[in-house]
Amino acid sequence: MSISRRAFVQSAAALFATGCVRPRTARFLMRDAALSHDARLPLGFSTLGCPGWDWQRILDFAQTHRFGAVELRGIGTQMDLPLLPMFQPAQLAQTTRELAAHDQVVSCLGSSTNLHEMEPAKHEAELAHARRFIDLAQALGAPFVRVFGNKYVTGVPRDQMLAHIAAGLRTLGDYARERGVTVLLESHGDFVDSPTLVELMRRADGPGVALLWDAHHTFAFGKEQPEATLAAIKSYVRHVHLKDSVPAGADRRYVLTGSGEVPVGRQIAALAKSGYRGVYSFEWEKRWHPEIEEPEVAFPQFADFAARQLREAGVSAGA
Repeated sequence: MSISRRAFVQSAAALFATGCVRPRTARFLMRDAALSHDARLPLGFSTLGCPGWDWQRILDFAQTHRFGAVELRGIGTQMDLPLLPMFQPAQLAQTTRELAAHDQVVSCLGSSTNLHEMEPAKHEAELAHARRFIDLAQALGAPFVRVFGNKYVTGVPRDQMLAHIAAGLRTLGDYARERGVTVLLESHGDFVDSPTLVELMRRADGPGVALLWDAHHTFAFGKEQPEATLAAIKSYVRHVHLKDSVPAGADRRYVLTGSGEVPVGRQIAALAKSGYRGVYSFEWEKRWHPEIEEPEVAFPQFADFAARQLREAGVSAGA
């Protein structure tokens, strides 16, 4: 007997909300729902791109424009997700029902954790911040929490810096794994070259740790071609960020997907060829760059572009 994607997701969410299944089981039920006959392409967007939208607007837009996943990186003026009203224990069941009613899953929670802090008190505060996000991910049935290595600290030898960041990743990964969550280090800041990313993964060496490939940063700042980057890191990649830009002095200016210098089409094709099974998430940095196109324009344009690329790469709805 066939069952629609919406009905399956609603059933899984209802079971999760009533406590009949563990969050990890509910997540797998929702994943299986995406394989039904009316499933969507694996496209999502980060709420970094729509800082002016409330929760209902985010869900309505995602459903209307055929996205299947939402990556949470702040809502409204609040960037500390565990503090938001809809994620408080008393409202979590309703929030889960709203996600299901809109045929959405949460692909990743974006924390602001920076693992480069060397001062013990500051380092522990960063770990505590990440643990709060991991707890929320468990409650929502979200698979991933993003963290940053961020930067090399002046005066700290490279080997010591990498060991410090890897130790933090391992600590968080152990905590996350017990809760059915994986901690993802994003290719960001000073850590955008594939040899260093691979070294960090090997040093962290745990099933609760993997990579979020920000494909824009490894190309624009790491000066790597996407095929070469992915060949090196593909076994660690669980989630991706995609966006386009052009040079702007010493920095970059974000532009609509496919109109800039970043080979987003090749990045998507390389991911599909590699066997990547995650969400292709659009990270439009509207919160940090209010001058760029509105999400009502940029989100659907990305979806159209990415859908063409995925179909050309042989990725069908439900993949």
